[in-house]
Amino acid sequence: MNAPAKQTIKGETGDWEIVIGMEVHAQVTSKSKLFSGASTEFGAEPNSQVSFVDAGLPGMLPVINEKCVEQAVRTGLGLKAQINLRSLFDRKNYFYPDLPQGYQISQFKDPIVGEGEVMLDLKDGSTIKVGIERLHLEQDAGKSLHDQSPDSSYVDLNRSGIALMEIVTKPHMRTSEEAAAFLKKLRAIVRYLGTCDGNMDEGSMRADVNVSVCRVGGYDKFRADGSFKHLGTRCEIKNVNSMRFVAMAVEYEARRQVEILEGGGTIKQETRLFDSKLNETRSMRSKEEAHDYRYFPDPDLLPLVLEEAWVESIRKSLPELPDEKRARFVAAGLSPYDASVLVAERELADYYEALAKGVDAKAAANWLNNEVLGRLNRDGLSITDVPVSAAANNAIVAMIADNTISGKIAKDLLDIIWTEGGDPRALVESRGLRQVTDTGAIDAAIEAVIAANPDKVEEVKAKPKLAAWFVGQVMKQTGGKANPGAVNAALKKRLNLPEEG
Repeated sequence: MNAPAKQTIKGETGDWEIVIGMEVHAQVTSKSKLFSGASTEFGAEPNSQVSFVDAGLPGMLPVINEKCVEQAVRTGLGLKAQINLRSLFDRKNYFYPDLPQGYQISQFKDPIVGEGEVMLDLKDGSTIKVGIERLHLEQDAGKSLHDQSPDSSYVDLNRSGIALMEIVTKPHMRTSEEAAAFLKKLRAIVRYLGTCDGNMDEGSMRADVNVSVCRVGGYDKFRADGSFKHLGTRCEIKNVNSMRFVAMAVEYEARRQVEILEGGGTIKQETRLFDSKLNETRSMRSKEEAHDYRYFPDPDLLPLVLEEAWVESIRKSLPELPDEKRARFVAAGLSPYDASVLVAERELADYYEALAKGVDAKAAANWLNNEVLGRLNRDGLSITDVPVSAAANNAIVAMIADNTISGKIAKDLLDIIWTEGGDPRALVESRGLRQVTDTGAIDAAIEAVIAANPDKVEEVKAKPKLAAWFVGQVMKQTGGKANPGAVNAALKKRLNLPEEG
């Protein structure tokens, strides 16, 4: 495991380094809420999915949703974390209009999942480990709507009571790139596991980013003795909903703190919001400490006790996760970078595996990354919308490998299927796209090019590298159907050019 270069900010009085931790709220994939049977479907009419429990009506008792517990354990196992067989639910007291009970049922000292880890593969080839402090279950609040009326605010309680997993990291990230990479990797893990859909634009995954700065060397002292006195005062940037915005928020907030400290000021521990349009953070409220919430065990809920055998049954049902899939792809011949790109989304990895069946792994990856993804980007589509099946692309790659078609014809064939559909092999035959390997036809095309360009013949003999021009002309003469290797060999023989050494 390599250590990447840490990100520093130059100040007038010296250099500063950034320290980042994160609290990610991931909505649990479940048809009903954490303590009620109300639906969790997104996009319903306001206040149409609210039970008496969600509305906080007197006398309504919460009943734990076993599916949500299973999803939390599944996520913890995917994070290589400790599963606590006994955990407690607490009441976290605070007062917002969209929190009907006046408290949130959460977990504090005894969470369902303990310490774990996430490995990050960075663009420079380095790998770092981000420690997971804990994962706990809690209820989501409702949603306040301030844009429905010029003089009133409204509350939609459809989201109230939906199960959230709050995943808390240790302060192990040092750069904006690492922070964005962590959120991307965590999103991939929960999507592979099927425990959260990761739809950040719908609010089902959102990050609170804790940022502080300290003098260079302070972080190393913290890692050595575990004392937070070596780190600066942190500010929490609330509800950031994209990887790009996480990176932007970290960059701005770190520089803001350095400017204050360089000017002789102090950092107030507070919660801030990130304005993506202005690319800046702004103060929201002072940051509460745990004692401000007056946590105490929820008297309506017994301790949550899990059986080891049940946890093990969940462990055995885990799918292959991104790190394991990436390692398998690298072992099959892919570069670490290509493998990382392909495993970032489960749907993309599944598509690749179907495309690569029975053909060269690297050739399949190149075709997918360059040709298929290139066209998807051009058309603004995702891999789930691709109009050409993995099986069809597999057939195209196989026909390139066995010289049935040339690389150029393969791209043209993909364009045809992209817009018109059809079977690749049948189209090759019906449209006469089969690659020309007949030496007689290739020789005839070479002679035609030589006859049309006698001046170039002498030029290429003086400069053999110009043979590529002749190859291009012969390919053009044959409509791109000639085998480039056969053309190159025949041309060198005809012009008596030396072999490349």
